[in-house]
Formats: sequence, C-alpha cells, structure tokens
Amino acid sequence: MNVSCADVEQYLHEHIPLSKAMAVSVSSIDSSGVILSAPLQPNINHRSTVFGGSISAVSILSAWTLVHVRLQVLAIPCQIVIQSSNIDYTKPIDTDFQVRCLTPAERDWERFIATIIRHGKGRIVLDAEVYCQGLLSGNFQGAYVALKHKS
Repeated sequence: MNVSCADVEQYLHEHIPLSKAMAVSVSSIDSSGVILSAPLQPNINHRSTVFGGSISAVSILSAWTLVHVRLQVLAIPCQIVIQSSNIDYTKPIDTDFQVRCLTPAERDWERFIATIIRHGKGRIVLDAEVYCQGLLSGNFQGAYVALKHKS
C-alpha cells in the first residue's frame, strides 16, 4: 500500500478538526494496519494522564482511517461512519501514546468489499491496540459502516 502518511494526516486535520486539536499524527500506514500517535499535553486530564475520551477518539479515528485509506486505494468512494464501539482501558497513560488499528482478516475485508459493491453498503468490525511507551494500555473494537456514494 503506497500511501503518504503526511497526505492522510493533512486530510484528517482538514476534514476531522478534532484530530488537529488533539495533535494526532499518522505514524504508519502499511499492510499490517494504521498507527496514529498523539501527545499527552493537548489530551491531558486533571490527573496528568491522558483523558479517556481522547484515547477513545484516537482509537475510533485509527480504524476509520484504515477503512478510509483502503477504500481509497480500491477507488471505492464511500461515506464511513462508526456504528458502535467498545474500549477497555487497562493502564493509565501519562505520556504520548499510539493506537494501532490492525488490518482485518482478508476474508472479512473481501466480504466487506463485496457487500459494498453488491448492496451499496457494508459493515466491518475492527480491532485496535493502545500503547504507551511500548506497553499495551488499552484495547478497542469498533463496527464501521461504509455507504457507497451514488455514481
């Protein structure tokens, strides 16, 4: 997948302003998934740790970004929305953090794409992991729906 992290980051900051306010950066996009990073300072809470809502938002955004980029590569224009999500916060985060959205199993992705093509919309469940200083600090799962733009 030959996609520029800088271009995707610029897209996110322009189209999802919260990502800019949170200083989210795109660290990696490859066949294994998407990694977004965010600094502590704009996401800090009253306990000098990362606000849970910021962790959730970056997690949601990481999976949204994975779907967005992969659909763009396939030239399938869609509106992508989150349908539901769950996050487990396993450790407090007191410094910069990263969220890695894992590429889904190929059969799940193929079924998602086939459903979009056949019915004009598809649904996929994605997993992401939250890391702080290399340590797993949370787990996220979200269901996303892609609605194909009418040609």
